[in-house]
Amino acid sequence: MTQSSSPLRESTTRALTASAIDAQRASRTPALVAGVARHGRLVWSTAVGQADLSDPSVPLGDDTQFLVASNTKTFTAVLIMQLRDEGRLSLDDTVDQLVPGTTHGQVTIRQMLAHVSGMQREPVGDVWDTLEFPDHEGLISGWNEAERVLRPHHRWHYSNLCYALLGEVVARLDGGSWEQSLQRRLLDPLELRRTTTSLIAPRAGLYYVPPFTDVPVEEPVLAKNTTDSAGVLASTLADMVRWHGFLLDPDEDILSPDTVEEMRQPQIAADPGWNTAWGLGLELERRDGRIWFGHTGGMPGGITGFFSEAESGTTGAVLMNNSISKDPAGTAIKLGAYALTHDPELPEPWVPGTVEPAALKPLVGQWFSEGAEFTFAIREGKLTARLAGAPADSPVSVFEAEGEDVYRTVSGRERGERLVVRRRDDGSVKQCNWATYRFTREPLGFGQPTP
Repeated sequence: MTQSSSPLRESTTRALTASAIDAQRASRTPALVAGVARHGRLVWSTAVGQADLSDPSVPLGDDTQFLVASNTKTFTAVLIMQLRDEGRLSLDDTVDQLVPGTTHGQVTIRQMLAHVSGMQREPVGDVWDTLEFPDHEGLISGWNEAERVLRPHHRWHYSNLCYALLGEVVARLDGGSWEQSLQRRLLDPLELRRTTTSLIAPRAGLYYVPPFTDVPVEEPVLAKNTTDSAGVLASTLADMVRWHGFLLDPDEDILSPDTVEEMRQPQIAADPGWNTAWGLGLELERRDGRIWFGHTGGMPGGITGFFSEAESGTTGAVLMNNSISKDPAGTAIKLGAYALTHDPELPEPWVPGTVEPAALKPLVGQWFSEGAEFTFAIREGKLTARLAGAPADSPVSVFEAEGEDVYRTVSGRERGERLVVRRRDDGSVKQCNWATYRFTREPLGFGQPTP
């Protein structure tokens, strides 16, 4: 079965559907659901194959549950950042400070979020051989027994064990279980009603297709116990693009947009070519000059990928139900990038401003620093600055007043730095100092005095 519906151009939807079918064939996955969203709303989706090989009546589409596995980590990371913003923890706090009874000093929350702690990948006990995951007591004792296989920050090293402990941190600080915090803080307010800690119908079956036959084998449903916070969730295409819509434009009552931007900042490169990096709980992929953030997920019978491009608000998504499905990140990004390139949204029209603060008018125009030319202008009532010749899509610097003749850079170049206006005795503007560098109306060397 193949179904598609979309407001995009027919040529775009045909190409996207062909890519989805190619991915389904390459992965030999019994079922595949894929989609492209803008700002959290689906603009195209398709369903290829059959959800349940034993029951053809099970629907396959936007609302069919798949295991999304390690995409769970993006939820756990947001819970941690909520607690940080509430002052309940610092990213540089250590696990032994927050979870009494644990050892391994100097393993910080930041390191765990970005997979740079050096802690071993999985809980002790060969869990992917036995398929038995630790209970609460076993998680703590296993953490203490686990190896720190690398020096912190030496290399990126993925760790499900760390995300299991992050779930314990959430539970300890929030006064309940990780699941309760997830439901109350994220799933309920965002109305993610089909995102659950166990599979609920309609759902895709879980399969493994051996390499030398085309007959699928059913996979077991695993009980992950205290490692749930690393990868337990089941969800749907519709819910996951809504989740990414939140990550693209968060509700400030749930999480500050500045915090989500912080999560998207790279903490470490994860490959020698610097095409993959890791933020705070988010995977970052650089493809053809664009940065896509998100995560993949892999469990027996469930392989998924969800990635978004922040500037355009575009999300690409794929959900598959063969344990060895191929390249979920590449497939999701390929879909999103194709729609973004070949069928982009129309640009927003220019809108006239309504406010021109008198204090800013003497500051606009041409300025020079170290011989480089900058243009200062008023946009939406705020002072902005741009380096002459900078790419058109590079962000301008935006300033907010902190006091008389003192401004703080709140975005763009030199974010966080102060801009101080210096005046002559007659009150006219003599120069500005931005991040201490002198800005004057004509180009001057370091040793030349300001006229």
